[in-house]
Amino acid sequence: MTGTQEQPSKAGIPIADISAGMYAFSGILAALYRRQATGEGATLDISMFESLGEWLGFPAYFTAYGGTPPPRTGAFHATIVPYGPFRASDGTVFLGIQNEREFARFCAQVLEQPELPRDPRYAGGSARNAHRAEMNALIESVFARLTVAQVIERLEAAGIANARLNTMQQFWDHPQLEARGRWREVGSPAGTLDAMLPPLNIAGMEPAISAVPGIGQHTRAVLAELGYADAAIDRLAAEGAI
Repeated sequence: MTGTQEQPSKAGIPIADISAGMYAFSGILAALYRRQATGEGATLDISMFESLGEWLGFPAYFTAYGGTPPPRTGAFHATIVPYGPFRASDGTVFLGIQNEREFARFCAQVLEQPELPRDPRYAGGSARNAHRAEMNALIESVFARLTVAQVIERLEAAGIANARLNTMQQFWDHPQLEARGRWREVGSPAGTLDAMLPPLNIAGMEPAISAVPGIGQHTRAVLAELGYADAAIDRLAAEGAI
């Protein structure tokens, strides 16, 4: 895979690694499907740089053919308004408006301001994008009087896509992980730990999760598998190499 320097994701994993892994996975599936149909194998060539380019397609085309690059918008959408994180009184909620019907419901049922779609500043996607700061400030002025739970209740009733911004502890304690049995206990030098299962589930198969080894716990066994004699391993240990 070809590397590229770029910022890590919020999970600490470089975005290029995530995108390349996704396309590698789908490429493997396509190759297996072709082999089943034709009997032919395949060589996969996945570039992290090109995978990241695929994810940047929208701003890239916008820049190349629109004359100017879209402004940096952080977690907000570059052109769709409202779309992104908004602060409530006790946390943050993400929401996304996909069309004018949703915007009308959002104004009437969530903001309780049904007249807003008739305001020239907000009448259509282009107008809302041009008045992004005003639109976002208006939303947060309403959300500031509500809790996250109240905002989500209104969004759900209006059929608006939404999500709660969780802390890492809230993620760790998320009831969905418990309900789906995603935790297993594993041993470690520090005691028993809860470990999360891999996200890929195969019916009838249980992932193998071993105890976390101590530092150097398996060094001798690994070196022995590589062909090192006991005397050579002892010498490495005496020299402080292992």
